[in-house]
Amino acid sequence: MTKLTIYEIPEPVLRQKAEPVENVDSTIAKTLADMLETMYAGHGVGLAGNQVGLLQRLVVVDCAGEDEKPNPIKLVNPRIIAHSEDKVCHNEGCLSIPKEYADVDRYETVIVAYQDEYGQNQQIAADGLLAVALQHEIDHLDGILFIDYLSKLKRDKLLRHLEKKRRQKMEEEQ
Repeated sequence: MTKLTIYEIPEPVLRQKAEPVENVDSTIAKTLADMLETMYAGHGVGLAGNQVGLLQRLVVVDCAGEDEKPNPIKLVNPRIIAHSEDKVCHNEGCLSIPKEYADVDRYETVIVAYQDEYGQNQQIAADGLLAVALQHEIDHLDGILFIDYLSKLKRDKLLRHLEKKRRQKMEEEQ
């Protein structure tokens, strides 16, 4: 497996819409495995194709806690086919917006249709953190970031804070 580069804002690939995967083959299976390794190395719970520079509708998630057995899910061409009316507020972060977090309202439950790494059609019903993670990652595939759900004031403040941390890190490295 290969650890991939995680793109951070303002990289344009994060704002582009990913294309459907036409043929689920061994190359896609390897890419999903590489994405999973990259996600684990970054201590994330999800990763979308855009985040590693791939404009393919690929997502990996694993919401298992640190003291739980890993439970990776690999999704090709995922799409939400049903959701609850109720929403929940969850404090979200993103590997592409490092160490920044904000409260985002998401559907409490979702049903996602997808293909697995073997090209078989699947569905998953999710609630809690898994529902949030799936919505977050599917948004990535459409070029949407969690900060897009924030008010302009909150989004600008978060981005200024991120930029300040980047400048400090660069100064420390010199």
